[in-house]
Amino acid sequence: MTTDIGTDLRGDRIALRGLRAYGYHGVFAEERRDGQYFTVDAVLDVDTAPAAASDDVADTVHYGELASRLVEVVTGEPVNLLERLAERLAGVCLAERGVRRAQVTVHKPGAPIPHEFDDVSVTIVRSR
Repeated sequence: MTTDIGTDLRGDRIALRGLRAYGYHGVFAEERRDGQYFTVDAVLDVDTAPAAASDDVADTVHYGELASRLVEVVTGEPVNLLERLAERLAGVCLAERGVRRAQVTVHKPGAPIPHEFDDVSVTIVRSR
């Protein structure tokens, strides 16, 4: 079965969910000063057939290395908005060889909201 995500794609996906890192993002001074944990989910549309045939990590996205690059973004230069952070993270995902489309969700469970809540998140989808 094929999808209309792009040519050559079989609808294969690699997902990295629940990646946590401490960052200093936010609009308020205390967020930039004190920081908080952010959680990242990345779902990548790739053709996994080459890796399945070769059984070689060089033919796929090395999710351990990707996780390290995503953490570098979260722990790196602060931004005001989750939308901007998600955009940067999607750029990292799309820089991976073979990734055609990336869906990135950034969760900010410690957002400064004066009401009880479970989570705040922004999800973006970007394609090559």
